[in-house]
Amino acid sequence: MMRTQASSLLRAVPRQGQAMIIRRAATTHAISNPTLNNIEKRWETMPLQEQAELWMALRDRMKGSWAELTLQEKKAAYWIAFGPHGPRATDPPGQSSRVLLGTVVGIAVSFAIFGLIRAFAKPGPSTMNKEWQEAANEYLKGEKSEPLTGISSEGYTGRGQVQSPPKQ
Repeated sequence: MMRTQASSLLRAVPRQGQAMIIRRAATTHAISNPTLNNIEKRWETMPLQEQAELWMALRDRMKGSWAELTLQEKKAAYWIAFGPHGPRATDPPGQSSRVLLGTVVGIAVSFAIFGLIRAFAKPGPSTMNKEWQEAANEYLKGEKSEPLTGISSEGYTGRGQVQSPPKQ
C-alpha cells in the first residue's frame, strides 16, 4: 500500500519536484557502509558516473549537521576531497629518472647544436679585438664622454670598452 501511494505521489509531482523529493530523502539517511567501505582502494576503478553520484550524496549529507554524519561518511568525504588520486596522485615508479634523463639529453642536444653553429660560423667582426677597443677608449677620453662617472672622469679604473682578448 505504501509503495503505491509513493509511486502515485511521484507521478503527480513534476520532474523537477521528483529530484527534490529524492534528494531530500537522500540527505536524511546515512550512506550505506558497503558503499563507503574501502573507498580508497575502489575510487580509481569506479565509473565516473558512480563517483559523481557518491560525491553528490556525500555533499548533500554534509550540508546538514555534521553531527549526523557517520564516521565512514566523514572519512570518505575527506579522502575524496583530499586523497592522493587524480592530480594529487603519486608519480609512477621511475618518473624521476625519466625526467632526469630527458633533461640531460636536452642539455646535451643544445650543446651539440651550439658547437655545430660555432664550428661553421664566420669569424667575429674586426672591431672585436683588444687593440680596437683600446682605441675606442682613447677616442671616448678625447671626446670627454661621461665626465662624471665614466671613462673621462678623474680616477676612473674600469675597463671601458675593452672586453676581448688581444688580436692573434
